[in-house]
This record gives sequence, C-alpha cells and structure tokens, in this order.
Amino acid sequence: MSNSVSDVIEYYLKQNLNESRSGEIEIKRNELADLFQCVPSQINYVISTRFTIEKGYFVESKRGGGGYIRIRRVCLDDEAEHFVDCLNQIGQSIPQVTAEHLITRLLESRMMDRREALLMKRLISRETLQLPVHLRDQVRARMMRMLVTTLFTNRGE
Repeated sequence: MSNSVSDVIEYYLKQNLNESRSGEIEIKRNELADLFQCVPSQINYVISTRFTIEKGYFVESKRGGGGYIRIRRVCLDDEAEHFVDCLNQIGQSIPQVTAEHLITRLLESRMMDRREALLMKRLISRETLQLPVHLRDQVRARMMRMLVTTLFTNRGE
C-alpha cells in the first residue's frame, strides 16, 4: 500500500465500512483530520474522489457544528438491478475517468477479475480511442455497454 495520507485515509474508511453491519459509516470531518494529522480539506478530497457513486458509494453530508459525513456502500438487491445500474451509469457518453471508476466498482464487487479489468481499462483508454473527445466518449460508452452486457450474460458459465 502507498504511504500517501489519502491512501491511508481511504483504507481506514473502507475498513470501517467493511466492519459495519449496516454497510454505512458516519464520521466527523474534523475528528478524522485530527486522527490523521491533516487538514479537513484532505478528508474532503479523499471522499469526493474515492467514494463516488461510480465506485459504488453514496455520500451524504451535513455541515455545521453537529455536522457529519455519512458514507454508504450502494447495495443492489440482485444482479439484474446491478446490471441496469451499470448501464445507467454508462449512458450514451462516458469520460475515461468515470468508466475507470465503474470498472473498479465491478472489480471490487467481484463481477470481473483483475485481468478483465485491466483489459477493459486499456481498451477504453484515450490512447486506444484516438478520436475527437465527443466521439471518443460515445464510442467508449458503446464499448462499455457491450462489455458490461457480456460480463453479466456470461456469469455462471
């Protein structure tokens, strides 16, 4: 594991989420900043970049003295719901970073293995899709929809 403060904070939060029976944790930004001896904006950065809906997390926050940040893992009841959610995330156009977050989410939910994830990331990269941006994001979305559909239809074979 890397030694960056952001990586350590992410690891800490994910460990707490994994240990939580409810699949949800509630933290106080300032208390967490004190624990890791960093500024509160570092906590904001980790949460806003590493706990996104594309990565399978829902974040709710309340500002002020009694404020909190609540992080909840998005739990889908069945595979069909997960499939539809993925297709909705992809849409008709998807930037590379959002697509990579979705691939990470599929990897973490064990819908694919590391090799499949690496292949998908390379396939949808801007280096592979050397097109104008608007076309690239549309082609990437079409490819992602096909790849995700193939992943879900071939489960259990």
